[in-house]
Amino acid sequence: MTMPHTIATMPEAVDTFVFPEPPSVPEEMINNFLHLSVTGNSTDLAGYLGHPDSTLVVGDCYISPDIPIRMPERMKGLRYPDMLVAFGVDPKEFRKRRAYVISEQGKPPDFVLEVASESTGDVDVDEKPFDYARLGIGEYWRFDEFGSYHGKRLAGDRLVAGRYEPMPIKTISDGVLQGHSPVLNVNLRWDHGELMFYDPATGLPIPSRESERQGRLEAEAREESQRQGRLEAEASRDSAQRALAAAEARVRELEERLRSQDSQAP
Repeated sequence: MTMPHTIATMPEAVDTFVFPEPPSVPEEMINNFLHLSVTGNSTDLAGYLGHPDSTLVVGDCYISPDIPIRMPERMKGLRYPDMLVAFGVDPKEFRKRRAYVISEQGKPPDFVLEVASESTGDVDVDEKPFDYARLGIGEYWRFDEFGSYHGKRLAGDRLVAGRYEPMPIKTISDGVLQGHSPVLNVNLRWDHGELMFYDPATGLPIPSRESERQGRLEAEAREESQRQGRLEAEASRDSAQRALAAAEARVRELEERLRSQDSQAP
């Protein structure tokens, strides 16, 4: 009897299974590019959170409870958020699968974020909360540049007893909206259409690669200025010491002349 050709009957295929790329929608790709890539938000947040060997900050990748047994049926309904953050996981395992597999990582992601687009706005609000809650994802955030597709410009939900409860969003100044993510210990802001991450301890934006690079350059410039200052101070001391030695030699010479003249006097 011929067995059906499925991944379930081929363990070696399960071991080597790699998830396909999620479907690409130009509008979604542009929005993600504008708010997560061009701004450097994804890489800046990854650098801010640190621990790259156990912390994952990625986007546009599938989240799956396990390895799909039958293709393509089991791929239906899998979500691929615009941003995903998970702590205490194995980034190598993620790269091997090109997806976040909860059964292999041993836990669901801690945080997901969706950037609004016309094609996904209703799904982000009406369907994904149930899907992400069912997966056990601790926080679900939504950002809408214009507030046209999510109904809110910024929203964050926290998983409580298996259901999402909204977290407070405040207007802090000049129409800027801010909410705090306890999972990331970061403040998320809607700032006149831009998504920004702030350090709650300093009240400043989280460091960017450019700001860190500029900081290193400024630190190097300060060190070089200090080195030049030390060299100039040493050169000044050496010059002063040489001048003092010359003056002392001149005094000794004059004293010797006076003694010589005194000895020759009648």
